[in-house]
Amino acid sequence: MNSQLAYIETFGCQMNERDSEIMGQLLTGSNYIETTRISDADLILVNTCSIRDKAEQKVYSLLGRLSKYKKRKPSLIISVAGCVAQQEGNRLPSRMPQVDIVIGTQNIYKLPELVNKIKKGHTPQIAIELTNTFEIPPYSATAPPAVQAPLAEKLDCSSEGEFKKFVTIMQGCNNFCSYCVVPHTRGREVGRSIGDIISEVEKLANANIKEITLLGQNVNSYGLSNQSSEKANKSAFPDLLRAVANIDGIKRIRFTTSHPKDLSEELMGCFTEIDKLCPHFHLPIQSGSNKVLKSMNRKYTIKDYLNKIDALRNYRPDIAISTDIIVGFPGETAEDFEQTMDLMEKVRFHSAFSFKYSDRPMARSTSFNDKISEAEKSERLSRLQKRQNEIIMDRNREYVGSTVQVMIEGKSKSSDTQWQGRTTTNHIVNFEANDLKKGQLVDVLITEACQNSLRGIYND
Repeated sequence: MNSQLAYIETFGCQMNERDSEIMGQLLTGSNYIETTRISDADLILVNTCSIRDKAEQKVYSLLGRLSKYKKRKPSLIISVAGCVAQQEGNRLPSRMPQVDIVIGTQNIYKLPELVNKIKKGHTPQIAIELTNTFEIPPYSATAPPAVQAPLAEKLDCSSEGEFKKFVTIMQGCNNFCSYCVVPHTRGREVGRSIGDIISEVEKLANANIKEITLLGQNVNSYGLSNQSSEKANKSAFPDLLRAVANIDGIKRIRFTTSHPKDLSEELMGCFTEIDKLCPHFHLPIQSGSNKVLKSMNRKYTIKDYLNKIDALRNYRPDIAISTDIIVGFPGETAEDFEQTMDLMEKVRFHSAFSFKYSDRPMARSTSFNDKISEAEKSERLSRLQKRQNEIIMDRNREYVGSTVQVMIEGKSKSSDTQWQGRTTTNHIVNFEANDLKKGQLVDVLITEACQNSLRGIYND
């Protein structure tokens, strides 16, 4: 049987990147080979994000362009996965008749089955059911059902191979922030067992993977979800970090994303206790105004947040902290925005993802009054990003003159003679060197700070 070609386009977060990887593996098992040329594809998979209106519009723009490929090749299968698929369901093929498969966030393992049904003439196929279980089918009699790396034994940490992987530890969210669609599109929080997660990481370590990023919508609540207060294990996530750190071959551990309200003292202490845990923490603040945070249903105050920032820096003085900020939330006054600007000066984030607020389907804030005009949101965002870029540059200059450990990611995009790697604090470093391999750890003396990266000299 001849192989067919699959093209995968991913929008959004690291959770989506991991889901696309899983679906790519599933398609490989169904005799598909991944291609980078969309025009050659026999199947196109679009893994979508609906966290912001702009991201969703990019999805529809791409789907519109795909109609010409469908006209040229009627046998082409077009699949839409992720949050837009979950959100729109049956409405999606009605709006975009070129779409054959709509596969929701908890149904990605059904992809081969749905593809086979399409090939038999059953179209469209819709799978958007949400459950209270983390449903991952078994790949072999010896592998635990929740192991998500069926092709891990084929990975190779060579000069062209893979060296880092995402590992999903939980899915869904229970927080219901008023602006967010995630609890509606990914369901309620459900965690995997530590045993299943460790089994997956061990397989990856045996395949020469050096860096693991543990993924969840709110990893801080791992072990607390769907449990009574008596059964909830507040040490579950720190215990998981310790267990992963004990696996031979794993050199670096990261995790994302965290919610401030669930950040425990024990977890913060892990940055001192666990050598493999990278000193980089993404802790979304969203706003510097207590009034806006309450309207967002974030369940913490600015004082709470700043106390946890201080504690993190006490445990690990070199920790790099990044965040998310939304500007122009309904009811955000000029004074509220100034409080956000003030917070940025107090914390001095190493990086920040900032966005204009946009109404999202099913999110409670869609019905809120006192919406901010697009012009005002744009002006506030521009001012915030300008100042944050200045802070980032100042932060990057702090590394000049220091020697940092870098994990090689490959050749630099800007020069064939330069290599690129990443520090434990998640900074990109470019430097001259010969004969390095992806995943290799080297020491680099930082000599120059740039806006989005660092430059240095390799200490051979």
